[in-house]
This record gives sequence, C-alpha cells and structure tokens, in this order.
Amino acid sequence: MTIRYWTIRGAALLGLLLPALLLAGAVADLLAFDRTRGGYAPPYQDVVGPPIDWTALDRTNGGFLRRGYVVDLLLDCSSGMISFEAFGLAVPFRELSPRALAVHRPREACIEQGHRPAF
Repeated sequence: MTIRYWTIRGAALLGLLLPALLLAGAVADLLAFDRTRGGYAPPYQDVVGPPIDWTALDRTNGGFLRRGYVVDLLLDCSSGMISFEAFGLAVPFRELSPRALAVHRPREACIEQGHRPAF
C-alpha cells in the first residue's frame, strides 16, 4: 500500500461524495425557501406553515437575497422575478405567482424597503 494507492482512493472517494453533497445542499436550499403548503387555489386560504420572513433575508440594490448552502435565491423587486444563483451564475426562474403574492406579501416587503414593485 503506497502513497499513490491511497491518493487515488482518496480522490475517487472525493469524486463520489462531492456531487452528492452538492445535490443535497441544493435540494435543502430549494425546500427551505417556501415552507408553506396548501392554499393553492384562490382565495389562497388554508395555508399551513410560516410565510417568508422578509426581515430575515439580505437586501440587495434590486430586492432580496436568501443565501443557501449551494444555491442563493434572489427576488427582483422591480419585476417580481425569482432567480437562482450558484457559483456566480444567476438563472431566472419565474415571476411571483398570485399565491406567492397573497401568502408571502412580497410587494409590501419591497415597498417597505424603498423599492417600487411593478408586479
């Protein structure tokens, strides 16, 4: 058993574990953003779980940022666009849904922070 043997085995183990850990972190980030369930049809009642606490999120020049283990979630307060950011690359995901507007009240949070939402 040489140093080369253990180096190769260690690199192989790291190569197997790192993608699994990145995937687990990304899934945890996405599941933690909206912890509410139910109320999917108007008038969006019977929602279970806490709405997003906007005061706990970081503020950006354009809106809000929730830092995750792997993936950060961004809300643009001017357009209502939600984006994912990982490794310096931001990918637009979707605009806020009517349910999100009713349950989480992002428009009010954006106005409170001095933004002028157009959604």
